[in-house]
Amino acid sequence: MFIFTKLMGFYTQVEYRTSYGRIDLLIGTDKFVYVIELKLDGTAEEALAQINSKEYSLPFTADERTVVKIGANILRETRNLERWVVE
Repeated sequence: MFIFTKLMGFYTQVEYRTSYGRIDLLIGTDKFVYVIELKLDGTAEEALAQINSKEYSLPFTADERTVVKIGANILRETRNLERWVVE
């Protein structure tokens, strides 16, 4: 996902540090900031709950762009993205 978004010309950063932890993937476009948390063999809901509990979107509240929070899980067995939830 990192290479794909970087090659498309978007601001992309992995392990973006905040006061309460690290965002797995941060993608910035002209209109949106995507805060993405990934869970290996967890659930998409757990990933989204981590974004909210650790306030990963807080540094972007003053930003005029819309913040989109995405929680996703990846299955180790299949190495595929199983499910994602968006807030």
